[in-house]
Amino acid sequence: MQGNGSGPEREVLDIHDCWKYLRSASVCRVAVTTAGGPEIFPVNYVPDYGTVVFRTGPGTKLDAVLAESPVALEADGLNTYGTIAWSVIIKGTAKVVGTQEDFREAADAGLSPWEAGGKDHLVRVTPTEVSGRRFVINPPSGWWPPLDSARK
Repeated sequence: MQGNGSGPEREVLDIHDCWKYLRSASVCRVAVTTAGGPEIFPVNYVPDYGTVVFRTGPGTKLDAVLAESPVALEADGLNTYGTIAWSVIIKGTAKVVGTQEDFREAADAGLSPWEAGGKDHLVRVTPTEVSGRRFVINPPSGWWPPLDSARK
C-alpha cells in the first residue's frame, strides 16, 4: 500500500482483490430500498461465480427483491493483526432463484441460515458495480485531539 505521507495509507482494490476479500468473509450488510426509505440488514452469504447468494424468509428483503429494487451489499474485515482493514461494496440487481441445483451449490459452498425460522428463498445478487478499498488503521492518537490538561 502506498500513502501520500500526509494521511493514512489507502489503496483502491482491483476486482480480483475485491472477490478475494468477499470469499474471506461470511457476513455482509444488504441495503434495499422500500416505500418507507432505505433499509439495511446483516446477512450471511457466499460468493458464487461472480455473484453473491444469500437466503431469506418473507419480509422486507424479499419484498424489495421481488419489486426489483436495486440492492447494495457491503462486507468488511481486518487482517490477522488488526492493523489493516478492507471494505468491499457491490451494487446490483437481485433475483430469487430456486432450483434444487442453486440450493445444492449454495449449501455446498457453506451457506446456511444462522437465524431460526424459514429462510426458504435463495437470492442471487448480480453486480453492476464492485468496488473496494484497503487501508492502514491509525492508532487513536492519530485521530483524537490531544487532551488539554488545563481544562477541568
